[in-house]
Amino acid sequence: MGYIYIILTVFFTTYGQLILKWRMNKKTDIPDEWIGKVKYLFSLYSDIWIISGFISALLASITWMMAIKYFELSKAYPFMALNFILVLFFSYLFFNEQINFYKICGVFLIAIGVFLISK
Repeated sequence: MGYIYIILTVFFTTYGQLILKWRMNKKTDIPDEWIGKVKYLFSLYSDIWIISGFISALLASITWMMAIKYFELSKAYPFMALNFILVLFFSYLFFNEQINFYKICGVFLIAIGVFLISK
C-alpha cells in the first residue's frame, strides 16, 4: 500500500505543477501598480484550474504523510525525484519546452538513483 501512496504523491505533485504552469501561461504579465497586483492575484485565486492545482498539492501532502508511515524517509523521499522526470517529459509534450543533452543525462541519473535507493 505504501507504494500506492508514493505514486499518488508523485501524480498529485506533477499534476499541480503542470496545471499551474498552464494557467500562468494563459495570464497576462503581472501589473506594476499595487492595485493591479491585487486584482491579478484575485484572478489567479479565483481560477478553478489553479484551485485544482492547490487541491492537488493538499492531496499530495496527505498521500505523502501516508507514504512515510510505511517507509523510512530515506527510502521514500528519493521517489519524489520522479517528479523531475515527469515534469520534464510533460513540459516538453504540453508546453514545447526544450529537452537537451544535459536534461536527458540528469533525468537518467535521477532514474538510476531512484532505482538504486529503492533496493
